[in-house]
Amino acid sequence: MMVPEALALSAVLFCIGVVGVLTRRNAIIIFMCVELMLNAVNLSFVAFSRLYGMTGQVFVVFVMTVAAAEAAVGLAIIISIFRHRQTVDLTNINLLKG
Repeated sequence: MMVPEALALSAVLFCIGVVGVLTRRNAIIIFMCVELMLNAVNLSFVAFSRLYGMTGQVFVVFVMTVAAAEAAVGLAIIISIFRHRQTVDLTNINLLKG
């Protein structure tokens, strides 16, 4: 895959993720859309590493590490909210109320 096609695909994936985050109310779907945006950024880093050297792939390793930590913490928070509120729909959750 050439660099312009990879960047176009990355832009499309990132836009799909942004639309999903802004329009959905389910916490799990929002979480998956954030992961999709992170993977789109990884794709653009790999595409640019083809032009500028291995630095982009080093950044991909760091982004994947952050994504793995975010997945673990995010899923733990979602499970905790589900156990407390019996829903993952964000319209029904008000965390500031006691």
